[in-house]
Amino acid sequence: QVQLVESGGGLVQAGDSLRLSCAASGRAFGHYAMAWFRQAPGKEREFVGAVSRSGNNLYYADFVKGRFTVSRDNAKNTLYLQMNSLKSEDTGVYYCAADWRVSDTANGEGSSYDYWGQGTQVTVSS
Repeated sequence: QVQLVESGGGLVQAGDSLRLSCAASGRAFGHYAMAWFRQAPGKEREFVGAVSRSGNNLYYADFVKGRFTVSRDNAKNTLYLQMNSLKSEDTGVYYCAADWRVSDTANGEGSSYDYWGQGTQVTVSS
């Protein structure tokens, strides 16, 4: 089992950058594929990006278009989301999620992920 706590959200202006962190507690962080999802007010949750256990395989939603980067530090049990060139439509609650995997892969299906953080709010003003 793993517990996830996100941090780093806040209020920024369009065009700014922000880095989110997701600290994991519990055992074997390196056995989990990790992902970021987000949910805007009145909208369904959507996939943002994911990283495999090793960090070598990355997956992104189309809307990221090179603006966001997912990374992980297994030695620190931490997942990151670097967000650049933020837009007002990036506003929402950002969640990290973990999926125990044998293979070094990940995906963008929310149903694949068993553990979720409580979320951190990102607000981008235009």
